[in-house]
Amino acid sequence: MAGKKRRIRVAHELPKTRRIAIKKALEEHESEARPEWDRTSDWKDIRFLRKRIKTGEMRTIHMPLLDVDMGDSWPIPITVFHGVRPGPVVTIIGGTHGDELTGPSACTNLLSAIFTEPGGALDPTSMAGTVRIVPVLNLPGFRAKSRYFPDGRDLNRAFPGLSKGSTTSRVANIVKRNLIDDSDVIIDLHSAATGRSNMPQIRGDLSHPESNLLAKAFGIEVVLDSRPPKGSLRRIANELDIAAVTYEGGGANRLDQTAVKVAVHGCLNVLRALKVIPKNPSRPRFRLNAGGSTWLRAGEGGLLDMFVVPGSVVMKGDVVATISDPGSPGLSVDIVAPENGLMICTATNPFVTAGTPVGHFLPVTKHIELLRTQIDDRDVLIVNGSQGDAIWRDEAEMVEIDVKGEWSGGSVDAEWNQINADETEQEEADS
Repeated sequence: MAGKKRRIRVAHELPKTRRIAIKKALEEHESEARPEWDRTSDWKDIRFLRKRIKTGEMRTIHMPLLDVDMGDSWPIPITVFHGVRPGPVVTIIGGTHGDELTGPSACTNLLSAIFTEPGGALDPTSMAGTVRIVPVLNLPGFRAKSRYFPDGRDLNRAFPGLSKGSTTSRVANIVKRNLIDDSDVIIDLHSAATGRSNMPQIRGDLSHPESNLLAKAFGIEVVLDSRPPKGSLRRIANELDIAAVTYEGGGANRLDQTAVKVAVHGCLNVLRALKVIPKNPSRPRFRLNAGGSTWLRAGEGGLLDMFVVPGSVVMKGDVVATISDPGSPGLSVDIVAPENGLMICTATNPFVTAGTPVGHFLPVTKHIELLRTQIDDRDVLIVNGSQGDAIWRDEAEMVEIDVKGEWSGGSVDAEWNQINADETEQEEADS
């Protein structure tokens, strides 16, 4: 029909087991009716940590991470926006790992006057539901510029926690009771760990229907179908049937302003999709739904010189890095792209040995030219939301690209270090 936009349908190429699981879950799923969100229902003031928050009010409350009478309880600021109409409870969290700064910066941006003043996007007098923003969850780690808590443990592997357990386990238990249990939606903002950097991407268990919808609502191009690691915040949320996704962008101990901007845009996109705040959400021109990837590894040891960055669109045969050794002058080894695709993560540590992963690569063969229509002058993908407000698009106008394969080692990050590999092995043993 003349004038009618043609929808492009793309063959599903996710791993068969995941494709079946996702399809079955979505077919069986019906978004739960929430009568308490109906605009005619009774909507009242709320209490958070025994503090009263009125409808149409924004209030910052400090939550101690430890219940102690002596020593540092590490109180963290949580800003609560309680809207004037019924709606979901949305919790946005940064700094679960203390050295990952994308989340704290994005949350700080969301709490700035441009968004919270009267008429701003987060003006509680025009909001539905309740939004809670936690800029830094791991306060002691943030102060120490460390991923971990003072007892050396990873908070994002300690959930649901124990009230009489280790320090980190006690914190996880308090976080679960006060921030997770009563949430309807959770957005956990992260960066890559030390030694690498991620392009903006969303990770979620796409076989969990509400998380699938949430991942798409964030409105960016790269969505990784990722079952949450054991002990993670996202894992315990999904087990409680709470929609939860992890946003990844940038690297540890550094601020990537593009990753921060996309995070802010994505959080606002989710709130618009949920009708918590006014305006329509924006959607990308295409979406890569990835269930697997290819790893690029060092074939020799030496100094790594990367020629690409996270988000680079590369063609088969492109040299993405070279390895040289000061002890062997004149000798170098090239690392080339095995096929057309997208670099979703690259190494930042220049010291490598044979077998070290240096890049995380999504093969994109059928639609590489589509990706190339959205790159900058460095051949880096321009992510939706990274350059100001994007236009709203109907779902039918967007191309879905499903990337085939499976995660090497069983999870997205398993190949980067032994910790992730150990988690995968334990997961397989438990299943």
